[in-house]
Amino acid sequence: MTTISAPRKTPAKAAIASWVGTTLEYYDFAVYGTAAALVLNQLFFPPELPEGIRVLLSMATLAVGYVVRPLGAFILGPLGDRFGRKFVMMLTLFGIGVCTFIIGCLPTFEQIGVLAPILLVVIRILQGLSVSGEQASAISMSLEHAPDNRRGFTTSFVTSGSASGGLLATAVFIPFAALPQEDLLSWGWRIPFWLSAVVVVVAYLIRRNLEEPPSFVETQAIKVQLAPIKQVTRFHWVSIIRVAACAMIAGVSYLFATFSVAFATTGYGLDKPTMLWVPVLASLLALLYTPVAGYISDLIGRKTVFIIGAVGAGVTTVPYLWAITQGDWPLIFVLGILCNGLFYSTANAAWPAFFAEMFPNRVRVSGLAVGTQIGFAIAGAIGPVASTALAGDDLKSWGGPALLGIGLMLIAVISALTAKETRRYSLDEVDDVQQTQKEKDAVTASILIP
Repeated sequence: MTTISAPRKTPAKAAIASWVGTTLEYYDFAVYGTAAALVLNQLFFPPELPEGIRVLLSMATLAVGYVVRPLGAFILGPLGDRFGRKFVMMLTLFGIGVCTFIIGCLPTFEQIGVLAPILLVVIRILQGLSVSGEQASAISMSLEHAPDNRRGFTTSFVTSGSASGGLLATAVFIPFAALPQEDLLSWGWRIPFWLSAVVVVVAYLIRRNLEEPPSFVETQAIKVQLAPIKQVTRFHWVSIIRVAACAMIAGVSYLFATFSVAFATTGYGLDKPTMLWVPVLASLLALLYTPVAGYISDLIGRKTVFIIGAVGAGVTTVPYLWAITQGDWPLIFVLGILCNGLFYSTANAAWPAFFAEMFPNRVRVSGLAVGTQIGFAIAGAIGPVASTALAGDDLKSWGGPALLGIGLMLIAVISALTAKETRRYSLDEVDDVQQTQKEKDAVTASILIP
């Protein structure tokens, strides 16, 4: 007689699988963001336009991928709660990777005219739809596999992947940015996009044997008629709004990783390869430090760590942009590393567990996906586009973008202050605390009796 083993927790395996997928997601973001700042504005838009306008249009194509994310979250989030966290993690893996590779194959404005930016926007839309369920599924997978006293630490490896993806992408771009301009614009810019295929293969090999968390398997053993998206929007809409508002702190990171590169190299003529070393070193610190901050969130609380990081990231954005206007390289490096490598990474380490624990198991991916993707969509559109517009046609004004960073920080911090601290609860207790009696009764009433 064959016995079927009960599902067991595998926190290390879940953390690694989630980390690799997020590395791909942020490799895509960093490659596209860096290319948007350095070359796409020259390759995909009419050359007769002013340089500042071309950069703005290039940033707009970056924003498009974020604007469509909430739609993808409404599709992929419920799939993660119905069919499994792993199901969505595999689906998004290939969606992100294929789109990134295709961007590297697109013809330019010189070759096909206005069709070039249209194709670019279409691929960015497909990419945005694909990516919208990746982090929510990976975070839920890591959280539900983790020991109760290490949930902050284990889930921090998901966002540590954002640092490794950014580091990998920017490091890959540095030698190509140093190429003669003719080589960079003809073929050099395409190679970083094509290299995403390597990350996809590695992630697939790691994820294919990953098991669903025991708590998810147990929850799914009880079949209910109440759809996850209906349950989460009916009973957890306040948490969705809170998560969306908190997630807007990501706009500070987008401002740092994308706008500041264009601001420095186009607006002030600073050396491109040298400027790219700022996010590289910030990402290197973040890669090492993010799990430490995640561990600290297990000790002193997710909310506390998130707020410390958000305030620090918003405040240091101001002197960082000012340092660029002065061309002061030591100050640019120090402030850039503090802003993104230290403070933003502190918030980035805490939010996976902080946000995920606002929702019960049955709707965790749906709530987390919808909330974060609404916030990221707003931040992804506002961060690079609004900051570029506020910098003026010549990309030389720093006051407006700096105030934008402060504004995004205030929205995130005020919203975080309204949340419960859940670090001391088990996941079963989180389920109980985050559900009202009315919700419990609705779920019970919808149970399907075999």
